[in-house]
Amino acid sequence: MSNLNRRNFIKTSGGVLGAAALGGVVASCAKQEPQAEAWSGFKYAMCNESMHDLPWAEQCRIVGEAGYTGIEIAAFTLVKESVTELDAAARAQLVQDMKSAGLECVGLHWLLAPPPKGLHFTTPDDAVRAKTVGYLNSLIDFCGDLGGTVMIFGSPKQRGTMGISIDEAKKYFADGLVQVADHAQKRGVQILIEPLDKTQTDVVNTLAEADEMVRQINHPAIETMFDFHNTADETESFDVLIEKYYPHIKHVHVQEMDGNYLGTGDGATRYVKAFQTLKDLKYDKWVSLEVFDFSPGGRTIANESIKVLRQIENKLI
Repeated sequence: MSNLNRRNFIKTSGGVLGAAALGGVVASCAKQEPQAEAWSGFKYAMCNESMHDLPWAEQCRIVGEAGYTGIEIAAFTLVKESVTELDAAARAQLVQDMKSAGLECVGLHWLLAPPPKGLHFTTPDDAVRAKTVGYLNSLIDFCGDLGGTVMIFGSPKQRGTMGISIDEAKKYFADGLVQVADHAQKRGVQILIEPLDKTQTDVVNTLAEADEMVRQINHPAIETMFDFHNTADETESFDVLIEKYYPHIKHVHVQEMDGNYLGTGDGATRYVKAFQTLKDLKYDKWVSLEVFDFSPGGRTIANESIKVLRQIENKLI
């Protein structure tokens, strides 16, 4: 082999060997890169108030047999006067009934709906506000004792302006949440401000307002949530809202837009993009069915709605 040919061979071989070595390094580095976190899938729950006339254990069986893994509780459906009447043994039995049905406690909603009567979170009456804050603390303990992690603060009739300005009412709302935030955190509970449209209340009608209050309070126990039904005052699409406010969205309520169970409207197609956004964002918290027409009965509501949730999920990529 001539010197020239030998030099060309060495140069070419070196380039090939170098590329191979480099390729090996690249491949090795690629193998060591952390895998993208896998999405764990949606967790479906159902609110219990559509079955409030049934024994608790039967409510749990209906929800579990339909295929949900969580149940969200309207505390007023379980008591005569107050959650304080449910002692440790009663709470333990509620938990056992959930477990027997294969369910977890998601948390609470309709926090201030009576009983007890006379609660109001944004009234200018100091004594009533103090009483209401005290009961919210009792609900935090109840939620924690059941293993729940979220409390959905809707309760439109207990957070209106009551003759004062909206700004004053918002101040009372925030102040009350600040008073219970540390206690909620100690019990492993987050209180989620639920935006409600103006037909329901005049205090916190949009996700932007809820997000502003969350940021103002700046406490890990105070966050917000997304409810399809409560978006009447929003000007942006579901998917845009979810993406914009996702850092503070810790729960989702779903139903048809008129409040009926899934399958009675166009939710199976209308909600697909929103659910795709939740999946893309790797949302791993609860999607909870909350309806407002109970007449079809809990079993029908549960069974028909879970079918639609599965249909939506099957359309996702």
